[in-house]
Amino acid sequence: MNLILASSSPRRHELLDQLNVPYRVQAPEGVDEGAVSGTAYSVSCELARRKAEWVLENGDPDEDAFVIGCDTVVSIVSGARERILGKPGNEEEARQMLGVLSGASHRVISAVAVAQAGSPTRVKAEVSHVTFRKLKEADIDAYVLSGDPMDKAGAYGIQTAGREMIASIRGCYLNIVGLPMMLLCSMLKLETSYACPCASHDLQTCASGCSLEEDCVPD
Repeated sequence: MNLILASSSPRRHELLDQLNVPYRVQAPEGVDEGAVSGTAYSVSCELARRKAEWVLENGDPDEDAFVIGCDTVVSIVSGARERILGKPGNEEEARQMLGVLSGASHRVISAVAVAQAGSPTRVKAEVSHVTFRKLKEADIDAYVLSGDPMDKAGAYGIQTAGREMIASIRGCYLNIVGLPMMLLCSMLKLETSYACPCASHDLQTCASGCSLEEDCVPD
């Protein structure tokens, strides 16, 4: 299988490496992430689509190549209002985002797009729920000063020191990291021995993890 990952994210590279299939990387440099608006779900899906299609059109891929685009969005809902949290532009924005997430639950949406020459682009998305502990100001300051939040949607990484701020998750853990692996394998119809760690993760509250049994599908 000829795969191209349309992402510069080291986290996505590390996850895709675990499938033990050859692929190459090309960043979707022509995609303006700030040019898309809408709900968190629609923004994630549209950006994933644009990333995959930009590389398909500009990256000179082989005719049989599958181009994978992915985008992760963090959103928190208060009443009827949804707030999308992207990557913080500076330390103060990171502090504000973490303050909003403190003691609350939010959604993490990762959309995956698969583009191939001569075929319509396919896009699907995974949704996970994350609940934060109530954070002290000193916790937020220390984490922001570590530099870890600055390249991550929502200003935290569950796979790094950010996990200490999290009380629980519901749904796919790898979706929160930034690439829902089992969804990707399903879209590619890829047979693999890869074992998803979602169900056994110590923060997980959904026994099926990312298998998305009916009672664990986020609202």
